[in-house]
Amino acid sequence: MMAAISARLAELVDALPLRSGLRVLEIGCGPGVAAREISRRIGNGYVLAIDRSATAIKQAIAGSGPEIASRRLGFLQCAAEGFELGKGEPRFDLAIAFRVGAFDGRHPEIEEMAIARVKAALKPKGRMFIDGGRPLQEIRL
Repeated sequence: MMAAISARLAELVDALPLRSGLRVLEIGCGPGVAAREISRRIGNGYVLAIDRSATAIKQAIAGSGPEIASRRLGFLQCAAEGFELGKGEPRFDLAIAFRVGAFDGRHPEIEEMAIARVKAALKPKGRMFIDGGRPLQEIRL
């Protein structure tokens, strides 16, 4: 059964600069609730949602059948600091990370690597947002 979006996640998703056709990378997707909501809002765009937890990815896939079948949403078990685009895969317009330790200052040794990986996966004018602002904070890459 698909989980309903919480008020906190809805506020964060509402604050994103979403539009039809975007390619979005979500880092630390957990069970995929925000990824599903974003995929609904970007029309013919695409969301790739990653998480280091195999359990989270299994839950996300289990709750996202229609979105995966439509090819608007995909999941990958991967840590932010280890993410790389697949060969020939287009870059992303937007990256987001909500409550992800690699971007909240708790793990500075990982943060530098993770930011470099995200920057490499974004288009030249791509943008990255994390929670912690009002409600979002943009990370300058």
